[in-house]
Amino acid sequence: MSNSSIESPHGFDHINKPLFLITGGFIALFCVTALVDLEWLSGMVDIGFAWSAKWFGLYWQILLLATFLIGIALCLLPGGKAKLGGLDTPEFTVFQWGSMIMCTLLAGGGVFWAAGEPMAHFLSSPPVFGAAAKSAAAAAPALAQSYLHWGFLAWAILGALTTVMLMHYHYEKGLPLAPRTLLYPVFGDKAINGPIGLIADASCILAVVAGTVGPIGFLGLQVAYGLEALFDVPNSFLTQALVIAGLVAVYTVSAVTGINKGIQILSRINIVLGFALLLFMLIVGPTAFIFSGFFEGMAVYFANFFQMALYRGEANFFSDPGWLGWWTVFFWAWFLGYGPLMAMFIARVSRGRSIRAIIIMLSIVAPIVTNFWFTIVGGTGIAFELSEPNSVSAAFEGFNLPAALLAITQNLPLGFLVSLLFLILTTIFVATTGDSMTYVISVAMSREDRSSTAVRVFWGLAMGVMALILVSTGAGGVGKLQSFIVVTAVPVSLVLLPSLWDAVRITLEKGRASA
Repeated sequence: MSNSSIESPHGFDHINKPLFLITGGFIALFCVTALVDLEWLSGMVDIGFAWSAKWFGLYWQILLLATFLIGIALCLLPGGKAKLGGLDTPEFTVFQWGSMIMCTLLAGGGVFWAAGEPMAHFLSSPPVFGAAAKSAAAAAPALAQSYLHWGFLAWAILGALTTVMLMHYHYEKGLPLAPRTLLYPVFGDKAINGPIGLIADASCILAVVAGTVGPIGFLGLQVAYGLEALFDVPNSFLTQALVIAGLVAVYTVSAVTGINKGIQILSRINIVLGFALLLFMLIVGPTAFIFSGFFEGMAVYFANFFQMALYRGEANFFSDPGWLGWWTVFFWAWFLGYGPLMAMFIARVSRGRSIRAIIIMLSIVAPIVTNFWFTIVGGTGIAFELSEPNSVSAAFEGFNLPAALLAITQNLPLGFLVSLLFLILTTIFVATTGDSMTYVISVAMSREDRSSTAVRVFWGLAMGVMALILVSTGAGGVGKLQSFIVVTAVPVSLVLLPSLWDAVRITLEKGRASA
């Protein structure tokens, strides 16, 4: 870290002050601008979104595909069995470890997107497939496109290669557990102590704040919608604010208690509740359709994997991305924006695990579980829609994600109770992202891989306040922050680039050392 960090680990003096001022100042400026002139901010974000998607979309598609393929290749190298983190025995059990990892990406999409995205592709088939809308032939392609966006490539970019780098450089070489360390192979000490590292850290933190505040704000809107639908509670700003305040309290307390307590406990509760709900849906829902949909969807996914991953439309590579920009490119930007800080979190919870184990968990196990999750929730919605047209699509009209979920769950036995439990599950899911990201943002600003309680509380509250400010402007403010994620992904994607070759170098080096 820079020399502006001071030794005391007990308060705000412990943080990197320039980094704090840059990130905090930008967040404050974004919120003030949204309150003063949301229309102007929307225009600027839209311009940035279009430019980023047009000129970086292809690079992001190649980056995610290469990250996944290189990660799989590393598993086959002799160095893949090398354990990282300076521990011979893992700090957490497989279930504890897997729970904390699974709750990261699924927090943003495990419930509402799982209900809404397959339905969206079913109602309007992706251009790669062009199946007849609302037909049985559109079901497998709809699931396959959802698998692409939430499957192997999405999970791999969260740390398949970057976790290897950070664990090697931090635990073995003593470099900071921070995004700037990912640039060390290119810039050396200048990345650690110079302005290059400061810019890298700031960009990655802003991307994660944007990626986390968005789901926090949307949760307020979505749960308020659900409470009105289930209990006739007015869907007002007060209701939304109370939901967000409760969420902030939960994830801030979890982050303060740390990985070994709050974060681990919250993740475990989340996985158990999620598994129970999905098992219930699997048993009482359209069981045969769910299983056939999963295997047919996976077959379509594998058969068209490279075509979907590299799809650029009918025009030239650098034309207006259109559908691609609002689907694949948007998701890729969202996930890779999380990449560096998520790798920090995974590095922290994966000590004692081998390179091979980390990559298999991230790039294979977690994606398959996620795909089956999407099949149970989204596939159930497609089955209902096929058997009774408009039973789900009518509520989903206007891309209403929470309405799609409630339409699905209320068609099940014990629909009211299942709907309520899904709202609770979603809240805990977002809380697990809030606590882990609060933790790693604080660590990124600290001199060691632990941060002070005061810094964690500040960032937990700051993200909650930002979400409240944007929600007060209506869904438009939160929506623009979501679009802004694509802009923040531009510098972050450059920070991730060295992982493509340096993770290979590290693995080969460890293979030679063990020979």
